[in-house]
This record gives sequence, structure tokens and C-alpha cells, in this order.
Amino acid sequence: MASAKEKEILDKIKIVLTQQFDGPEAAFSFFDKDGDGTLNKSEVEKLLKQAEVSGFIRGIVASKLIEKFDGSADQNIGWEEFEEAISGIV
Repeated sequence: MASAKEKEILDKIKIVLTQQFDGPEAAFSFFDKDGDGTLNKSEVEKLLKQAEVSGFIRGIVASKLIEKFDGSADQNIGWEEFEEAISGIV
């Protein structure tokens, strides 16, 4: 079960994904700045910044999200992993 803080962050991410993009693919493409088909820590931090997650904890949250959803253990979140990660929130 997610903590209250986790739920708050996931709710902020949901708002960004549902109100600012036409779908998850558009959001993923927008944040995949280098076009390599994955979101690295810096790109996840940009998503969190867009979601108005405090700069103080943004790096920690990005690391935790990658740790939680990086099924391939490559320190990035690929499209399938991203899709799985957001399936519970959008």
C-alpha cells in the first residue's frame, strides 16, 4: 500500500499526464528528450518537476521510481515499464 506522500506524488503525476498530454505515449515522448526510448533519471526528474514535486525531494523520488519500475535493471524506464507504472494512476 502506498504511503500518503507516495499517493500525493502519484496524483500530481496523474494530473500532468491527463491534463497536459493527449495520452501516455505523448507524455513519454515529450520527456524522452534524447529519443533513446527510455527515461533516465534526469528525464524522470523533469516529469516530476512538471508535476510540481519539490526540488528538495525530486532526485530521491526519481531514483525510487526508477528502482521500483525498472524491470530490466538498466537504470532507465522503458516504454513498457512506463506503461506499467502509470496503469494504476491513469
